[in-house]
Amino acid sequence: MAEFKTVIADPKSKMAYQKVLSEEKSNALVGKGIGEEIDGIFLDLPGYRLKITGGSDGSGVPMRGDISGNQRKRLLLTDSVGFTPVRDGQRKRKLIRGKNLSGDISQINLKVIEYGPKSIEELL
Repeated sequence: MAEFKTVIADPKSKMAYQKVLSEEKSNALVGKGIGEEIDGIFLDLPGYRLKITGGSDGSGVPMRGDISGNQRKRLLLTDSVGFTPVRDGQRKRKLIRGKNLSGDISQINLKVIEYGPKSIEELL
């Protein structure tokens, strides 16, 4: 398996923190999906609850919450996750990855839902 780079967004302080997970902690997250909540103990943040909000694979292909599985698909997109149109009504076929975490994912985006006793800066 691979190591995951995590980006932890803190809505209170409006800061983002980065942490690289080791392989054994990354393996515990494989199979989870966008929208699921995880315990902060995986990221050495005891007392915290985190929500998976997205991610991307090694090629930069974004994950999307409405596609089941972890495979890549080419979708015809309008203004949504993975595509920003230049003109009104513009559509484009783009490569998108499903919502489940797998070994191909390199970055995971997380958002803090519940806070622990210590601040994130102290723990990381």
